Amino acid sequence: MKSIHCRFRGLAMVLAASTFLAGTIGASAQTAPPPASILTPDKVETRIGTLDFKDGMPSKETIEKVYDNLDFTHAFEAFVNTFQGVSIAALHKGFQSVGVKDNEVLIFSDLMDAKSLFLTANADTIYSLGMLDLSKGPMVLEVGPKMLGAIDDQWFRWVIDLGAPGPDRGEGGKYLILPPGYDGNVPEGGYFVARARTNFVIWFARAFMENNDPKPVVEQIKKTLKVYPYEAGGYGTPVAEFLAGKTKLGPITVPPPTVFHEGTGKVMNTIPPNDYSYYEWLNEVVQQEPATALDAELMGPIAAIGIVKGKPFAPDARMKKILTEAVALANATSRTLFMAPRAADWYYYPGSSWVNQLFVSGYEFETPIPEITPEGAKPFPATGYRLLDSRTSFFYGVTGITPGMAMRLPGIGSQYLWTILDADKQPFDGAKTYKVTLPKDIPYANFWSFILYDNQTRSMLDTSQSYPRAGSQSYPSPAAEAAADGTTTVWFSPEQPEGVARGNWIQTVPGKGFIPCLRLYGPLEPFFTKEWRPSEVELVK
Repeated sequence: MKSIHCRFRGLAMVLAASTFLAGTIGASAQTAPPPASILTPDKVETRIGTLDFKDGMPSKETIEKVYDNLDFTHAFEAFVNTFQGVSIAALHKGFQSVGVKDNEVLIFSDLMDAKSLFLTANADTIYSLGMLDLSKGPMVLEVGPKMLGAIDDQWFRWVIDLGAPGPDRGEGGKYLILPPGYDGNVPEGGYFVARARTNFVIWFARAFMENNDPKPVVEQIKKTLKVYPYEAGGYGTPVAEFLAGKTKLGPITVPPPTVFHEGTGKVMNTIPPNDYSYYEWLNEVVQQEPATALDAELMGPIAAIGIVKGKPFAPDARMKKILTEAVALANATSRTLFMAPRAADWYYYPGSSWVNQLFVSGYEFETPIPEITPEGAKPFPATGYRLLDSRTSFFYGVTGITPGMAMRLPGIGSQYLWTILDADKQPFDGAKTYKVTLPKDIPYANFWSFILYDNQTRSMLDTSQSYPRAGSQSYPSPAAEAAADGTTTVWFSPEQPEGVARGNWIQTVPGKGFIPCLRLYGPLEPFFTKEWRPSEVELVK
């Protein structure tokens, strides 16, 4: 009994002590003030004004301000982070405006001139391009030899290269593009196969002139370039696959003739809007493509402003006002990123105004362009983050993305440098005269050129010249002439400067700004090592 009594007494003491400690801790927790860092003041000063919180509870006015700002933020992000999808939609609409249907070809037989509004297109190569509709099944794109191009999806993501940088390596070949979720027959050979994440893809190819003449190349393109539906079980499918019960056999038939449309001299707009209609175009893209075609995080802001696959987009008056305000600021931000980059590493040379951010971001805006060494390519490790400002800037000013635009491999692909400012870091004035000097031994395997672009449209500057270019080719304007010391100077001015050859002058427009862009097709080693460097663009008068 004594033992039992002692045990009960001990237990009682333990329980009493526990109760005392719990009470002490509880009292301590109740009396200690919470950290200031977790509290919200009664009044919070912000960019959108003073916000009122009574003991942490937002007032009615604060709730309205905060939600207006949240909707504005989502709308802003839907522009700066997904502009590229609407850019493809603008191209699609531009093709349709001149009668080019899906799975047909727009070709610029006499090169592209300034009548067409295309983001930083060139006036030096023969363009052929179009949209492939994969919603009814796989499509085949056959390209001939000596082409240079790529296929991008509806959200402007690279799918596959064509021609010299692609698997056909400039020899030509058949490209089979499979739609999202395709699980049907895939041939064992005969095609370069690529899978797209969207129902529509854009393809574009460039070809170089022969002896400064586009005609023979255009004839070859029209003979060899074909677009047609893939016939499952046909060419590329061995009979053994059928005998093994793995597939059905299909016919091998002659594809229907490809329809070509002439683009030279046509007036068309392929540039996205920057007013409220932008969101209507964005909604069209979302409704057209699979719900999972775009990464969920990027689709989040789009859904937050009421653009959801399978649902009507019907913003009320309040939301329309917010969207209109958001697109204005988003466009202003995108334009500023393109016209006035603040990231020092976007500039190709230290202290220079020549820009190309792809060397830093790569074509996916995540990992820098691989180094090329005597032992081969040396890729950089993945950074793990997307360079969002770089992506916004690039797609605001440029059409098309491919590894071919972002590589250091001599003699293949093409490289670009553009500048928004002159040597004195001032914007260009179309009423003044400027000059830029290229040192001797310009590092190109194919040709080089300068083209001027309109500040507003980011398309070729429209002047009486029609083709605002100068370069090593003698068509569609005379070739630039080098000086006795091997250097080449190109002039930008409203009137041809006295003593300057026609091929060394590009016309400008008083009252309009412009963007000079230097292109090297087949750039050589001195460009990548930077031992060869163009001058800054100098103001003459």
